[in-house]
Amino acid sequence: MLTCVIIDDEPLAREVVEGHLKRLDFIGPVHSFGNSRDAQSFLQAHDADVLFLDIEMPETTGIEFLKSLEQPPLTIFTTAYRDYAFEGFELGVIDFLLKPISFSRFTQAIEKVRDFLALKEQNTNIEDTAVDEMQKSVFVKSGVQRIKLNFDDVTHIQGLKDYAIIYTFTEKIVMKGSIKAMLDIFPKTGFVRVHKSFIVSFAKITKIDRNRIVLNGHQIPIGRNYKEEIETRFFL
Repeated sequence: MLTCVIIDDEPLAREVVEGHLKRLDFIGPVHSFGNSRDAQSFLQAHDADVLFLDIEMPETTGIEFLKSLEQPPLTIFTTAYRDYAFEGFELGVIDFLLKPISFSRFTQAIEKVRDFLALKEQNTNIEDTAVDEMQKSVFVKSGVQRIKLNFDDVTHIQGLKDYAIIYTFTEKIVMKGSIKAMLDIFPKTGFVRVHKSFIVSFAKITKIDRNRIVLNGHQIPIGRNYKEEIETRFFL
């Protein structure tokens, strides 16, 4: 059962999220706040699994609020502004929801949270820390199992707090380690860092817009500091 916190200065926006949560049978207590001040007092004294956080608020923006938390819960930004959403990944949010929030899109975001928490408990680690550029796979240890991870199956990698989520065409793997550590494991000829929180498989990219990459149905933000490298690799 997930404990959820909602912070949004708009009562109707809070009601939408509350209504979506009531339709799910794995949701525990829901605590809803109209301002960041009361929410911060609550989070300092209580644990929460998920934080639904609006960005545009009068006293403190959601971005400023999230930066102020020492140990924030898994955070989903709720916003009417797409440009803000990409900025959220710099702060380690797990997903963002554009208003108005449909129930189907909402469930996708909450499933990301559930998947992450469940996979995190498996204590998965990569056994091979030094990878040759010609190497095509590594073994990951999950509990008592050793699973072969083929690089060709990986679409992208997302850094989240002290963990990395490795996405393949069919599954996700969560393991302890920073996004920087993943760069040392995955071959540089096949993978490129496009954002502070994302590495993508060069071969899996289907489209590049002004500030995002599309691959396997996912939209990956392009960080300002990585645009030049992406343009060099794609257009030269």
